[in-house]
Amino acid sequence: MESLKTVSQGMAAQLVVSRDCSLSLCMRLSYEPTDPYIVRAAFFTCSDEPVEWVLGRELLADGLKGSAGEGDIRIWSAIGRGDQAMYIVLRSSAGTALLEVPVQDVKTFLENTEALVPQGTESGHIDWDTELGLRLPSQGG
Repeated sequence: MESLKTVSQGMAAQLVVSRDCSLSLCMRLSYEPTDPYIVRAAFFTCSDEPVEWVLGRELLADGLKGSAGEGDIRIWSAIGRGDQAMYIVLRSSAGTALLEVPVQDVKTFLENTEALVPQGTESGHIDWDTELGLRLPSQGG
């Protein structure tokens, strides 16, 4: 398998605490063609280690067009209402976070991932032998 470059993009985000209060943080999306179905999202605050989540690339793309996801991750764009934001809800046993991110930054990131691995061609970028732990039988006795 040939090694392709990683797509990584940082962007400003807001952790929405209430209708009148939000906290600024940085978010970095990362994509590796060797793991073509997922996007890693890292969230950075001033003093803590980043909090990382794994998102489906298709889920993120679907969130640009409308509401997507269920359960622990929900994503939607507010562009139709004149807003330029995308919202991501992350739920865990520790609580729920509502994040607001610039939709154009997410769109640019996804376009860059598509340039490396077009949607629908992901399975061709996976080393299935490694993923399944397959080994060729040894020769001889």
